[in-house]
Amino acid sequence: MACRLLLAVVLLWLPLAAPAAGFTELGRLAERGFLIGAEARLLDSGEVLGSLAPQRQLSPASVSKLYLAAAALDRWGPQHRFTTRLVSDAELDAEGRLHGDLVFEGSGDPGLATEDLWRLAQRLHQRGVREVNGRLVISQWRFGPVACLTTDRCEGRERVANTYSALLSAAGINHGNWCVNVAPGREAQAPARVTHCDGQASLVTVDNQVITLAAGGATALDAERVTRDGEDVMVLRGTIAGDAAPRDVYRTSGDPAEQTARTLAAMLDQVGIAVQGIHATTIEPPSASADTLAAVEGRPLQALLLDTLHYSNNFMADMLTLGLADTPRPTLLDGAEAIEHFVAGIPDHGPLDLRSGSGLTPESRTSARGVNALLASLFHRPSLFPAFVGSLQTPSNGVMRFLRRGSPVFQNRVMLKTGTLNQPVAVRAVGGYFRTRTGRWGVFSALVNGTATTPWLNWTQVLDPLTEDIERMIETN
Repeated sequence: MACRLLLAVVLLWLPLAAPAAGFTELGRLAERGFLIGAEARLLDSGEVLGSLAPQRQLSPASVSKLYLAAAALDRWGPQHRFTTRLVSDAELDAEGRLHGDLVFEGSGDPGLATEDLWRLAQRLHQRGVREVNGRLVISQWRFGPVACLTTDRCEGRERVANTYSALLSAAGINHGNWCVNVAPGREAQAPARVTHCDGQASLVTVDNQVITLAAGGATALDAERVTRDGEDVMVLRGTIAGDAAPRDVYRTSGDPAEQTARTLAAMLDQVGIAVQGIHATTIEPPSASADTLAAVEGRPLQALLLDTLHYSNNFMADMLTLGLADTPRPTLLDGAEAIEHFVAGIPDHGPLDLRSGSGLTPESRTSARGVNALLASLFHRPSLFPAFVGSLQTPSNGVMRFLRRGSPVFQNRVMLKTGTLNQPVAVRAVGGYFRTRTGRWGVFSALVNGTATTPWLNWTQVLDPLTEDIERMIETN
């Protein structure tokens, strides 16, 4: 009787133990106190190849961008383009004078750049406009300024030393970043030469403290954008070798709409269109009677998503998130709710709590099983899947060099998105597809979260064991 009872217990245990064995290497992190949720399954049969607490709710960090990309493709389709316009309800006379305000209507295009403003200015010139007797008005009526939800973005309103926490506005350009170019001075000990990346005009005040060294010296640049008396200032410190190549330096702006106003005004001036009034920003929409004087279409959504996911661009992700919201002047929470509504229609996903599309918000929660359900649902949508999977990286040729590890099996048979957070706890997350040796498609995800008592976690500690586990699944299926 005792033997039969033991056999029954073993048989009951085996179906649970076998899938868990699929992540034997990654699972060792649990012994150090990290919280792990992981799952891998084949898409044709649904067979689970590995499973570790797959329904555990954890922070996905930038793996959240997979949800944003899927919801955006579902809403707009791969070929959707955002259209940005210059409009006015003022009269344009025969001499090319516009007797009133010229309004830039922000479309929420996350890829809008200086080149697009140049094309707008050129098209306005082609329309016959030579002078604006009113103001240049930047309208961010769709959304912006957007309330900050993370420490980095809130602090970035006054000072910032990074490029990833850009503030958000429907009228934002250049991923919400200023750019200046730093080149060596003409002789040692001379100040470096600093110019603006987006034209000849002085678009942002520069506090240049960079000193030129002799040829062969060490180049070490430090940059911070601070806001002084309502004006953005790029503070540059450090040294640059006399024979160093010029370097572009980016820092987020303190007011994206104001950044657009300054840049567009410079573009208008360069094409010979004089603006008599001072520029202004507004949250009001243009007049219903306003005529379109110039317009530019952005890149198709599938191209925007490639940049958003390849470079894990937080500005682009959250701009798209805001665009998905159906409420007037939405917050990031409104956009996240729209993504959650889309995910609610995915079978077997389970709970999802997003606070943004970028993943910068550490409070967001999902599960490894949920990520896999999302990936599986896109796989079965032929009209959307090519654009979706094309936005993921293959380790062997992706832009994130830290992914280039493991054998050629992992390097060339996996397409993935990663997520990283360091505060308030360490998060390393991965989700994506794989192809087995026999050509079968699979999905996998692994969410690793630290706690207040766990040690520091780096990507090597997660990717090295994960690649071993995934390689084994690929080779044996």
